[in-house]
Amino acid sequence: MRRGTWALIITMAVTACGGGDVGQRPPDTVRVENGEVRGVVHADRTVFQGIPYALAPKGELRWRAPHRAADWEGVRDATRPGNPCPQVGSSYSPTRATDEDCLFLNVTTPSTAGRRPVLVWLHGDGAIGAGHHFDATALATKGDVVVVTLNYRLGVFGGFGLPGLEGSGTFGLQDQREALEWVRRNIDSFGGDPGNVTLFGVSYGASAAAAHLVSPASRGLFHKAITHSGFALVDLPAEAWYPGLGALPWLAWRDTAEIEQIGQGITLELGCDDLACLRALPAEKVMDHQQVMNIFQPFGYGNAELPRLPAEAFAAGEIARVPVLAGNTRHEHRGIVEIFRGPVAAEDYPRLLAAAFGDRAAEVGREYPLEAFESPGRAWAAVLTDRVWARATFRQHELLSAHTPTFAFEFADPAASEHGASHSTDIGYLFPDGELTAGQRELSDAMIRYWTAFARTGDPNGGDLPHWPAFGEGRHVQSLAPGAITGVDYRAEHRLDFWGDE
Repeated sequence: MRRGTWALIITMAVTACGGGDVGQRPPDTVRVENGEVRGVVHADRTVFQGIPYALAPKGELRWRAPHRAADWEGVRDATRPGNPCPQVGSSYSPTRATDEDCLFLNVTTPSTAGRRPVLVWLHGDGAIGAGHHFDATALATKGDVVVVTLNYRLGVFGGFGLPGLEGSGTFGLQDQREALEWVRRNIDSFGGDPGNVTLFGVSYGASAAAAHLVSPASRGLFHKAITHSGFALVDLPAEAWYPGLGALPWLAWRDTAEIEQIGQGITLELGCDDLACLRALPAEKVMDHQQVMNIFQPFGYGNAELPRLPAEAFAAGEIARVPVLAGNTRHEHRGIVEIFRGPVAAEDYPRLLAAAFGDRAAEVGREYPLEAFESPGRAWAAVLTDRVWARATFRQHELLSAHTPTFAFEFADPAASEHGASHSTDIGYLFPDGELTAGQRELSDAMIRYWTAFARTGDPNGGDLPHWPAFGEGRHVQSLAPGAITGVDYRAEHRLDFWGDE
């Protein structure tokens, strides 16, 4: 009798006798490395929330590399989210959180049996947010994949630095890597394939994904990457956000020495003269320092975690050679202008152009005349969308495609919000949580099929979806809009020849 047949008989006998682990665990319970967790079984999925992947990074563990979570006795309740990481909230996300015991992740799976592709989601912003804010039901069930969302240290807790502090500027990045390590060790218990992991994120989360593409320490922990509107190559000119403030600091990659210098100043302003004093401060006192949640972003480079700027590493091919799907939205900067900056008057427009582009202001004004747009604010948003976002995103496609398979997209639903296809509006089509029209639901389904096909094979194509050529095939960019999924002349649409390579 063949050895495999004996193994099958023995397994069946153990199960029938009630011995071993097989068949005894309830359908809502799985075992991970630290113990058992109990989630919630739905008709089409099982959801586990608030699973710790690392110890609470507080006290002596504040501003240290993450440590693996401790074991627990019995079955841990995983039916509710864990604490969000400390954050002060904002006008668009009022959540305020102060508990540093926050390194939790959530798993949504169609079934705990089998080996499905795994998608690990990095939320955006970098100063606010949490993984459980994203409902992965549609992505997991329609795409037949396992989805992991996670919390990571934000703002000063994720990016602080001081001379002599190991890991300065990279603690949030290290948290994300620790979560990826946890996925590699545990995701098979949830029906996921640890050998087929896709890392994806939006905005700050996309910048983080780019950092992991560069970081040698992240090699092998993911096998594909997807980035939505990231800042890997974005360089904001003055006045891009608020008049007189120039580029916000969280869009500027900083080298470790600069982060450590800033950290020294913050230390004194918080009334401390050493790291021990800082670690003893309540989180609330640290967070009350003006802009401290935005200063240390996105990540420090020039260190063991992130040796080079992503732009430089991309150009040199010093990246993980994994397939990449990347893109941005058609009207990236509209919401940023109309929500955060506020109304732009006609007389403001030339002043904004002058502050941002200096001697070239008049030329830019002729290329983007006010009469061609619905309002001065829309004109200014178009300038910034093309110069800041589209130019950098297209260059990123070029650099990545020289070294690894790259698929480029532009989300272009004009009715995605009152600001059109603005920054991050595409995410509601992968994690739908609101009302969509029939056409938008069809687009959402198509995007989920594309994204999960890419997660499965490294190629978004499959089934009856419109064909999506790789970027390397004629610089193809796939436009995604209701009833209009097709290639777009991205260079012409965003006037990239006008902007050149300045």
